[in-house]
Amino acid sequence: MASSDQRPTANPVQGGSDDSLGSLTPGKPMTLGQHVLDKGTEMMQSLKPVSQISQHACTFALYSHDPTRQIETHHYVHRLNQDFFQCAVYDSDGSHGRLIGVEYIVSDRMFEALPPEEQKLWHSHAYEIKSGLWVNPRILEMVGKPELENLAKTYGKFWCTWQVDRGDRLPMGAPALMVSPQPVKLGHVKPELVARRDAMYNISTEAISHSRLEIGEPEWINPQADYWKNHGKGFAVDIKSTKMLTRAPFP
Repeated sequence: MASSDQRPTANPVQGGSDDSLGSLTPGKPMTLGQHVLDKGTEMMQSLKPVSQISQHACTFALYSHDPTRQIETHHYVHRLNQDFFQCAVYDSDGSHGRLIGVEYIVSDRMFEALPPEEQKLWHSHAYEIKSGLWVNPRILEMVGKPELENLAKTYGKFWCTWQVDRGDRLPMGAPALMVSPQPVKLGHVKPELVARRDAMYNISTEAISHSRLEIGEPEWINPQADYWKNHGKGFAVDIKSTKMLTRAPFP
């Protein structure tokens, strides 16, 4: 089973009978008791990792094995330090948004220390930032500019675990490696995707890109990154059975 499969297996056809979101995710509506229980545990527990999320970014991603498949993504970003971010990636910014993957972002300094084979799995962010595709909804450009200047010099590794664009009602099959938009034919985001996003937030990607002309370009983008663009080959994950490694004979 590979991340490039069109559809690895049959999907559940519908949710619960009263599920207003049955077209998205199968399952019965939450009961009042479950809501009360969730609120109680929320009040009693710290939830420290998720409470460290400090920004929401909306952008676009392409599948490494098929750049013609493109999705809008919503990154909820937690900066661990000046060189490392971790992002929970959703398919929307609504309360019923589905967690579709995770992206790790590192500084150029940290990226240069990675092994060459590992670097092939990462993508650059310079074009994505400069072109106005990466936006922080409802944040003024002048407020977000310092962070954007930092992000333009970073690299990311994004694994998609739920391919909602192909109709998967649940997370199915192997994860897929994603890549960032790039200024080449296969790397351009479809205009209709950008137009829909712009309409949702009442913004203009084109105007934003003009406002970012002064953001500095990285002095050098490592050619090991954006491997598909430079070599014409993407990556797909295969799942296969393998012998388990055990310290004692398996019963």
